[in-house]
Amino acid sequence: MTVDEVREFARSNHHAVLATRRRDGGVQMSPVAVVLDEGGSLIVSSRETAVKTLNLRRDPRASVCLLNDRFFGAWAYAEGPATIESLPDAMDGLVRYYRTGFGEHPDWDDYRAAMVREKRVLIRIGIERAGPTRQG
Repeated sequence: MTVDEVREFARSNHHAVLATRRRDGGVQMSPVAVVLDEGGSLIVSSRETAVKTLNLRRDPRASVCLLNDRFFGAWAYAEGPATIESLPDAMDGLVRYYRTGFGEHPDWDDYRAAMVREKRVLIRIGIERAGPTRQG
């Protein structure tokens, strides 16, 4: 699978597992919702205090396994550098994230208040490696 094929897969498949690296070198994994931004990066919403966010601040390498809604069947892998955007700068991006992946929110003021209350951040993952590249 090429980088462009992973991007195409991410347009309609938002369930994923994000892998980051712990301080001791081990892997920390989290189920996340992923959307593709206008620049071709994968976007995840998280909290400022989440372990995945802390791990990425220390070591910005991220791996994502994207899954289809049925779980079995088609899937995609992406790996690359992650950047984190915190509030207040992240607010417009958090709104775009929601709209892209989930449509219109019934109360945008409530959504924005929740983003502040939950100390939300945007994690942006550039895709440098994609897969699977072969089947076994």
